[in-house]
Amino acid sequence: MSLPKLAYLTGEYPRASDTFIQREIAALRDIGHEVLTCSIRTTGAEHLVGPEQRDEHARTFRVLSAAKNPFRLVKAQLRFALTPLRYLRALKLAWGTAPRGIRGRAYNLAYFLEAAVLADRLKREKIDHLHNHIAKASCTVAMLASELSGIPYSFTIHGPDIFFEPAHWRIDEKAARARFVACISDYCRSQLMCFADPAHWDKLHVVHCGIDPDRYDTAPHKGQVLLFVGRLAGVKGVPILLDAVAELAPRYPGLRLALIGDGPDRAALEERAKPLGEQVLFLGYQSQDAVAEALSQTDVFVLPSFAEGVPVVLMEAMAAGVPVIATRIAGIPELVSHWESGLLVPPGDAHALSEAIEQMLGSADQRRVMGAVGRATVEADFNIHIEALRLSNLFTGYGDGETPPKRELME
Repeated sequence: MSLPKLAYLTGEYPRASDTFIQREIAALRDIGHEVLTCSIRTTGAEHLVGPEQRDEHARTFRVLSAAKNPFRLVKAQLRFALTPLRYLRALKLAWGTAPRGIRGRAYNLAYFLEAAVLADRLKREKIDHLHNHIAKASCTVAMLASELSGIPYSFTIHGPDIFFEPAHWRIDEKAARARFVACISDYCRSQLMCFADPAHWDKLHVVHCGIDPDRYDTAPHKGQVLLFVGRLAGVKGVPILLDAVAELAPRYPGLRLALIGDGPDRAALEERAKPLGEQVLFLGYQSQDAVAEALSQTDVFVLPSFAEGVPVVLMEAMAAGVPVIATRIAGIPELVSHWESGLLVPPGDAHALSEAIEQMLGSADQRRVMGAVGRATVEADFNIHIEALRLSNLFTGYGDGETPPKRELME
C-alpha cells in the first residue's frame, strides 16, 4: 500500500517555539511519507537556533515570497481560472468566510491570491493531501487552496486562542470542509464541538502532539534548580512565577530559576526580576539539544500559564524524569496527574505556586517518583512515533475512503 504524499502548511515554519511540528513531520517521514513543508511567511533568523531548524528552513516553500513574483502570481491565477466553476467557488468561499468589514474582505482576498500560488505548487509536486497546523490565517489559505486544486486538506487544532474568536476564524466552515480534524486533546475536541456542526463530529479525532522520550536523560534531583520554557508573553503567567520565586528566595538562597524562550514581554520581565539578581537567568531561544541538556540539570519544571492547549514543554520535562508544576487549565490535566507526575495549582495564584515549589523542593525522593511516573505517561500516550502513526492512519484511511476508528479503539 502506497502512502499519500503530504504537504504541511503553517504561518511560519520552522519556529523555535513550534518544534513539535518538526518532530511530527520527521516521524511521518520515518514512516515513509514524502512531506513538502510550506510556510506562509519567512521565519525570522532568531528561530533558526539549531541544525534541525536551519535544514527545514532551507527545504521549505515560502508562499508569500513566491507570491511577490508577479509572473508566478499571475500564472497561478490563470492556471485555476481555466476551470472557471472551481475558481469561482473558491472566490465565493473566500468572500463568504471573510471577517466583517473592508479589512476582513481585503485579507481574505489576499489569502485567495496566496492560495492559488500554494495550490499551483501542490499540483506540480503531485501532492495527495494538504495538512495545516494552527487553524488561523494559514488554515484559511489551506481551505482555499484545497477548493482551487481539489486536493483534500485537514488541520490540527490546538487552542486556546483559536476558541476566543471562533467566528472570526470560521472554524465551523474549516471543520466542515476538512477531510478530518486532528484535535490535540479531548478538551480541545470538546471545544471544537461547540462550534462545528454535529454532522462533522465523527471526523474530529484526538491526536496528541508528542516527543521522542529517548532524546531525554534523567534529571539528577539533587538541587534547587527550576526551569521554565516558553514564550515570554502575557498568556504564560511568568510574573506569577517571578513572584513565587521572590517569596521563596529568603528561605532558599540556593534557589535558581532559568527561563528559556523569548517574546514581547522579555524586557519587562527582566526588569521585574532584577531584585532577584543571579537567582533568575534569561537564556532566550535555545535549540532542541540545549533544552534537553537544561532539563537534564533541572529539579522542577514550572509552567504557570493562564491559557494552554497541552504544552509540549511539559511532555519534554516529564520525559526527562522532571516533576512538573502547572496550572489546572484546559488539557493539562490530561497530561499531568496531580500528586502522581506533578502538582497542579490554580492559575494566577503566586502563593499557591510558591507552596507547590516548596513542596517539591522538600523531597528528592518524591521528585524521583513523580519523574518516573511522568516519564511512563509520556512513553505511553505522548510518544511522537505512536502519534505520528495514528496521524498516518488518518491520512491513509480517509484517502482510501474508509473512516478510521476512534483513538480508544486504536490502542
